[in-house]
Amino acid sequence: MAARKAAPKASAKPNVSADELMNYYREMLLIRRFEEKAGQLYGMGLIGGFCHLYIGQEAVVVGLEAAAEEGDKRVTSYRDHGHMLACGMDPKGVMAELTGREGGYSKGKGGSMHMFSKEKHFYGGHGIVAAQVPIGAGLAFADKYKENGRVTFTYFGDGAANQGQVYETYNMAELWDLPVVFVIENNQYAMGTSVKRSTKSPSLWERGAAYGIPGEEVDGMDVLAVKEAGQRAVEHCRAGKGPYILEVKTYRYRGHSMSDPAKYRTREEVQKMREERDPIENVRQLLLTGKHASEDDLKAIDKEIKEVVNEAAEFSKESPEPALEELWTDIYATEVPQEA
Repeated sequence: MAARKAAPKASAKPNVSADELMNYYREMLLIRRFEEKAGQLYGMGLIGGFCHLYIGQEAVVVGLEAAAEEGDKRVTSYRDHGHMLACGMDPKGVMAELTGREGGYSKGKGGSMHMFSKEKHFYGGHGIVAAQVPIGAGLAFADKYKENGRVTFTYFGDGAANQGQVYETYNMAELWDLPVVFVIENNQYAMGTSVKRSTKSPSLWERGAAYGIPGEEVDGMDVLAVKEAGQRAVEHCRAGKGPYILEVKTYRYRGHSMSDPAKYRTREEVQKMREERDPIENVRQLLLTGKHASEDDLKAIDKEIKEVVNEAAEFSKESPEPALEELWTDIYATEVPQEA
């Protein structure tokens, strides 16, 4: 079978309304401010274990959620707070889970890496590198079986892209024409090793060609470009044509986790990206130059979002720790089928 070609990329910016731009700005700013607050709480010792921040990558999930429909699913790895907020999960429940409190999405037992929301079709945060990729294909298999027209967004990073189970999943997903969008969030450094040092392939999405899976590279610092590519991907999947790969080129400003000093890159490199390519600043300038909002309007939004985040932090502090009995819940089935 001949490999399918990449979808053509748009030559110009897609039409977007002022309301849409403002919504993207709000959602990305919420993620940024939430993650900054999470970093503060971690430094205060209120968040235990690991904490991987999404700062810098906000345009990826906000753009793809703009292309999603009600009932679509998403699954990702440990840098997952942005995904939770973008799909509509309550910041209070997310922050409470980070601090290990009863009011969290997993009752304080999952922490940063293991919280879920059946209501929002968010199936985790997974700590094992690339483990979520076959899970995403399984979710898509269920949707194909049900013939419900839903699509699953399966996120993983450039480091995970070298794991063998990714390619086993590619093979099965294409063989069965599963409605899954494989999203490679290429932030260029994996756990700390640059892509140039860890992989010989000039691009990661093109590896799908061996299985006949189409895809494309996307500017992950541009929310409008991500949304446009996401729409092409979901249309492909909903049409019954099988999986699609999006390699979204993005950049994280912080280390791999809160314990990572990120000495494998220069401060100048990070500062240059912040000044020239920041996804939130990009939309901010579109709002200002297009006269869709004033400086005062945007300051008011920032103040409003900071209040939401501060409320989430206070809720997490006030929520009680889970009772000791919770250690034994949600582990095994509570009822054993009776023998006939």
